[in-house]
Amino acid sequence: MRADGLIERRAQAGETLSAALYSPCEGYRYALTRQWAAGPRILYVMLNPSKATEAQNDPTVERCERRARALGFGGFRVCNLFGWRETSPALLKRATAPVGPANDAALLEGAAWVGESGVILCGWGVHGAHLGRGAEVAGMLRGSGVALRHLGLTKDGHPRHPLYVAYAQALLDWR
Repeated sequence: MRADGLIERRAQAGETLSAALYSPCEGYRYALTRQWAAGPRILYVMLNPSKATEAQNDPTVERCERRARALGFGGFRVCNLFGWRETSPALLKRATAPVGPANDAALLEGAAWVGESGVILCGWGVHGAHLGRGAEVAGMLRGSGVALRHLGLTKDGHPRHPLYVAYAQALLDWR
């Protein structure tokens, strides 16, 4: 347990070092990191964490890792608009405190982790409108000095979720 009370777990598989940051109750996952080489890093900011852990990928994290490697990044981190671990957006919307007390700090730490040479890839989809979180987090991250990118926007202007976008899609500036 860290000094701030959060649980950090680490794992290694081959060349890849992984870490995950959880709330004390483990109902929230604030960050998931994979690092395999030196070099630029990418922060994915999506809707909410599901089942991936420091030791195991889920389909979204697997796709994020493949995209990061193909683009020449040495590692990636996943943070989310909401820290609550839930696979269903409908159930996420029913949660009493879906953001989590350490989530905004984890987002800002993620932006600092990628640094000015890195990229923040936003991809929360239409459910980012819940509680106005998409707009709130985009504004917060724009103040970090790190370039915001996306893989296309929905008709309502939300950044598309990377699980549903082809690898051939280039990263687009998001201003």
